[in-house]
Amino acid sequence: MTKDDYLVVGAGLFGAVFAHEAALHHKRVTVIEKRDHVAGNIYTKEIDGIQVHQYGAHIFHTSDQEIWDYVNQFATFNRYTNSPLASYQGKMYNLPFNMNTFSELWGVRTQAEAKQEIERQRASLQLTGAPRNLEEQAISLVGTDIYEKLIKGYTEKQWGQQAKDLPAFIIRRLPVRYTFDNNYFNDTYQGIPIGGYTQIVEKMLASDLITVETGVDFFDNQAQYLKTYPKIIFSGMIDQYFNYQLGELAYRSLKFETEELNVDNYQGNAVVNYTDAATPFTRIIEHKHFEFGQGDAGKTIITREYPKAWQRGDEPYYPINTVKNNDLYKAYAALAKNEKNVIFGGRLGQYRYFDMHQVIHSALVAARKELE
Repeated sequence: MTKDDYLVVGAGLFGAVFAHEAALHHKRVTVIEKRDHVAGNIYTKEIDGIQVHQYGAHIFHTSDQEIWDYVNQFATFNRYTNSPLASYQGKMYNLPFNMNTFSELWGVRTQAEAKQEIERQRASLQLTGAPRNLEEQAISLVGTDIYEKLIKGYTEKQWGQQAKDLPAFIIRRLPVRYTFDNNYFNDTYQGIPIGGYTQIVEKMLASDLITVETGVDFFDNQAQYLKTYPKIIFSGMIDQYFNYQLGELAYRSLKFETEELNVDNYQGNAVVNYTDAATPFTRIIEHKHFEFGQGDAGKTIITREYPKAWQRGDEPYYPINTVKNNDLYKAYAALAKNEKNVIFGGRLGQYRYFDMHQVIHSALVAARKELE
């Protein structure tokens, strides 16, 4: 047996928060990470003086004062506000859907005019009950024009399925505003850490009681780890932990193409979504705009993001929370209850879509339950 109290599998936010809290309680922790760096999907790397979000755009936002105070221990945040744009067949529209979007589409200027137009389009759906799928949910929220131009193509690329075959709940949180407000989030706090996200996890793990090993895959020695460590915090795929014995959970993966360009400014915004079906990628991220254009003069870094079907060996970025998959997860969660010395957490361990603040909250809850 090791002298350590915990093995933490995965050096993303969930694992790092738990390890940090355990060290504060004078516990010895080893953290293993299969990638060659810490910070998981929030990993940022400086290129040309620009903090590049290596695994897609990450904007920290929360209305939870405790979580905001917690994360501000590890970084100073700028005042970045998420205001993405949508490009459809060469025309640009504001996101989230608001009076700027409605004005560009229909020439309306008031809330009453916009609501009237959406209601006219919604009526064509002739919906008699609750929306049965994503297509019906979207049209009931914003009408047919916005659905066809700004939702359908993007969503079907993102999930690899027809919108009418996707569950309605995926889009229920869609922001729709009858104001000229391009702020995507309604949260009290929002920003990007000055100097990038990686430093946050590095500082969480900076303790004499924490040992970090990168380039180490838990599944290469799973049985030995289970014998050696008294308690394991597992933030990987729950179905993989059980060797897929009940079947595979479904995920979506992503491919990133990052390019250095010899210009100061490529697209004028951090995130532009490409919502037509013909464009193979879903969005282009221009990283320097997360920090208000900072970085080397005459240089910018862009990343094109391509959704792709997940298969074993790929990174699983998004759980696909259909009824079938959620039922399968519940079966795995029942198996997990029998693993008395293992705590499952994070987006993959709990098979849930978590924003960053939700991951931190979940990890703190798990740590307090375990350590206090």
